Amino acid sequence: MNEYDVKAYDEVQNWRLKMMKKSGVFNKLSKKAQTKINNWIPDKAHQVITESIKNMVKATLLGSNMTTNKHTDKSLSLYKKDELVKEKLVTYRRTATVEGAGTGAGGIFMGLADFPLLLSIKMKFIFEAAAIYGFDTNKYEERLFILHIFQLAFSSEEKRRETLFILENWEEQKERLTDMDWRVFQQEYRDYIDLVKMLQLIPGFGAIVGAYANYNLVDHLADTVMNVYRMRILDKGLSH
Repeated sequence: MNEYDVKAYDEVQNWRLKMMKKSGVFNKLSKKAQTKINNWIPDKAHQVITESIKNMVKATLLGSNMTTNKHTDKSLSLYKKDELVKEKLVTYRRTATVEGAGTGAGGIFMGLADFPLLLSIKMKFIFEAAAIYGFDTNKYEERLFILHIFQLAFSSEEKRRETLFILENWEEQKERLTDMDWRVFQQEYRDYIDLVKMLQLIPGFGAIVGAYANYNLVDHLADTVMNVYRMRILDKGLSH
């Protein structure tokens, strides 16, 4: 390992500890409330929501894969790869911020119109990062890996720990995985987004809070994406 790789390795370890950290009281209470609300929603409605988000995500995966430049120089150092991803982040973060400001107030239900767009911004960013880090998103297992990164970024404490374990032990775990648990995937994502965007309900501040929320959601995703791929590369000794 060179000096930058050692620094990156230390940052990944700190990030791992942060991912394993217990949620605060507010997050736990919010999760309990959201779980209770989910239990009130009829099973048929859950099925419809699950299927629609599943189709939306799969369409986004296909579109993102088709439009991502796969011709990344695999000989690049980890430092250079990180810098390229950070450059991409600037563009995607700006796009998400503008989109959040435009949707204004209303939380997850009023924001259903922007839901597919924000989702596509996030997924496209992960695909771009995967290509930069040297992974072939034409492979089904790599697209499944991307979905698990997404789930890690936007899930509750219990699911986050479970997903981190899968990603840390991907070579063994991928053999038993055929698809996502889509109902869990959509509920975790909706609950996380609803919690983060709750402040959009404050009258007069919707556009400001929407922009701020989207900025931070993409920032949080980028932090997760970079550290997962750094972890994968450094653990395998693949950095140059």
